Parts: sequence; structure tokens; C-alpha cells
Amino acid sequence: MTGTPPVTGRSVLVTGGSSGLGAAVVTAVARAGGRPLVIDRQPPGDGVPWVECDLADTRAAEAATRQLAERSGGLDAVVTAAGMDVPGRLIDVPADTWERIVTVDLLATVAVVRAALPFLESSRGSIVTVASTLGVKAVSDATAYCAAKFGVVGFTRALAAELAGQVNVTLLIPGGMRTAFFDERDEQYRPGPDASLNDPADSAAAVMFALAQPPGCAVREMVVCAEQETSYP
Repeated sequence: MTGTPPVTGRSVLVTGGSSGLGAAVVTAVARAGGRPLVIDRQPPGDGVPWVECDLADTRAAEAATRQLAERSGGLDAVVTAAGMDVPGRLIDVPADTWERIVTVDLLATVAVVRAALPFLESSRGSIVTVASTLGVKAVSDATAYCAAKFGVVGFTRALAAELAGQVNVTLLIPGGMRTAFFDERDEQYRPGPDASLNDPADSAAAVMFALAQPPGCAVREMVVCAEQETSYP
């Protein structure tokens, strides 16, 4: 949008920034002159500053957030792009796996945002949380993922009300994307060869649009998916 300020020089923390949507956001931030920072279990490319962390350990996620913020002299934005899923019927998914999905997708999102808030309030910064079309539409064999992503939707809407006038809060609801997210699934849960999937760079561009808004103007929610996405609405 014409007239919006760039992210040049701004520190943007991205969870899950080593692959998928997170990596696309890191690339977009760097190309726009920003300073991407990453929390992930794997190193990002191109020497991007990062802290290794298993987001299932929410206290470690908070510590990693503070470490990167202090190392970079503050934070201007947080994008919680990390996520996981192991589809299956509730009775068939081990309890530890079910709870790990909810922890990584929902509780770690909350933990990172909580730890980042003092820095974001100081910089009058921005938060973009990443839900899913399955955060607004429930399907079979996805009880953990739907529970987590519905939770991200509710958390973000409440957070936006709580932080209005202090920190910009945006909820991103992406459809399926062409990433490694589906690679480790059983064959029955993988998208077929004719599946309509979005380019993660397009969702990353939407994130950048939200981050470019000036103080006082917030993009509250965005749905970004392939034009023939079947999981939305």
C-alpha cells in the first residue's frame, strides 16, 4: 500500500523460521531491509541470528525470545509461524503426540508473545499470529490441530482487544501451502497431486503488509489461501 513505512532496520522475530512459511517470512523481511531473528530446532539460512529451541518447552521458548530480543537491542515485531500436526483419529493418536501438537501450535505461541510483550510495547511494535483455515472450520482426524488453531484464533482476538493502542495484533489464517508440512504424514493425510495449495511466499507477503501498517492502523485478520482452497470457508 502506497505510503506505508518499510520494515528497514526493524527486528522481526519469527518462530519456525527455518522452513515453510516461517522461512518465507524471514526471506521477505531480509529483502525489505529488516533484521529477521529465528527460533527453531534447525538453523535458518544465510547466517540469520537464531536460537535453537524445541517450542514444546514453553519456558525455553520464553527464554529464547528474551535472549534474541536482548541480543538485538529490542524487538519490533513477532511472527509465530511455527506449527505441527499429526493427523489421526483421537483414539489412535498417542496422548503425548496430541498434547505436543497443542503445545507447539498454541501454548508456545502464547509463551513467545508473552515474553516479547515488554519489548513490543516499548517499540510500539506488531504481532502476527498464524492460525489456519482449520482454526475456523473443523474436520475429522484433526482434533489436536483444530483445538490448537481454534485456540490461536480466540487468543489473538482477545489479545488484539487487550493491546489496542499499544501493539498492533494481526491474525493470519492461511490455507494449505506447498511446504514440507505434509511430508511426514501417512499417505492418506497428504494432499493429492491435484490439491490446490498456496505458495508460502504469498502468505509471507500478507504478513509483510500487516507489519507495514503505521501506528494507529491495524490489519486485524487475513485469510490467505489458494483460490480453490477446499478447507475455507
